Amino acid sequence: MNTTPSLTSEEILICERLRSLRMSGMADAYAQDLSDPNIDLVPFDERLARLVNSEWELRNNKKFNRLLKKAHLRYPEADLDESLYDPARKLDTVTIERLSNCHWVDEGKNLLITGMTSSGKTYLANALCIVALHQSKTVRYIRANTLMLELEHERLKNTYLEAITALNKLDLLAIDDFGLMDLDVDKCRDLFEVIDGREGRRSTIIVSQFPVKAWFDIFKDRTYADACLARMTDKHHSYRLEMNGISMRETGK
Repeated sequence: MNTTPSLTSEEILICERLRSLRMSGMADAYAQDLSDPNIDLVPFDERLARLVNSEWELRNNKKFNRLLKKAHLRYPEADLDESLYDPARKLDTVTIERLSNCHWVDEGKNLLITGMTSSGKTYLANALCIVALHQSKTVRYIRANTLMLELEHERLKNTYLEAITALNKLDLLAIDDFGLMDLDVDKCRDLFEVIDGREGRRSTIIVSQFPVKAWFDIFKDRTYADACLARMTDKHHSYRLEMNGISMRETGK
């Protein structure tokens, strides 16, 4: 025997109107409340809060998923989990916790993550990207070599300026595997265009297995090396994390 109360024509109309207003989260929560025979025991303000929160959570989740898809993360489920506090990883957990509030992204500062291969640099960078996504910030993750190839392709299509503009509008750009590519003069110029266009306005994560002091030699052109590094590594506009603990390869991080 079905004991679920049937909806009145007025209740059905309200649900339909909520959906027509694109408030399906609120409509679902309202219909669920109506199916509860004890709902009248719940105070009005609590019921209203439930409806509003259901709609907000639905919209927020949809927006997050849209932003996540555009971010192209290598680890879309990365998380700042308890493994950060493993003493063997030798991580600066205090700094990581402070970075997790994303104030540095609001301020347009950079983050340089360096350390040994398989120490979890990429995973951590992705986890910080996800924190930013949860704050509705626009994010893109890309390997340095792929970035250079994409910009070369955009130049051939005569859409180079549009591509640079799109990159420079991102709240957070994460460039991984910096140093594992040949930075000839053209690529030096491309990197400079990206870094210069974001300086002081948008945040960039640079991930590299090479220490910062070795970055100058990655560039084939000294002028571009000076210009790029001055913008990427300035101590007043960038933070640093060293990751030289145990290998995380077996955990996929």
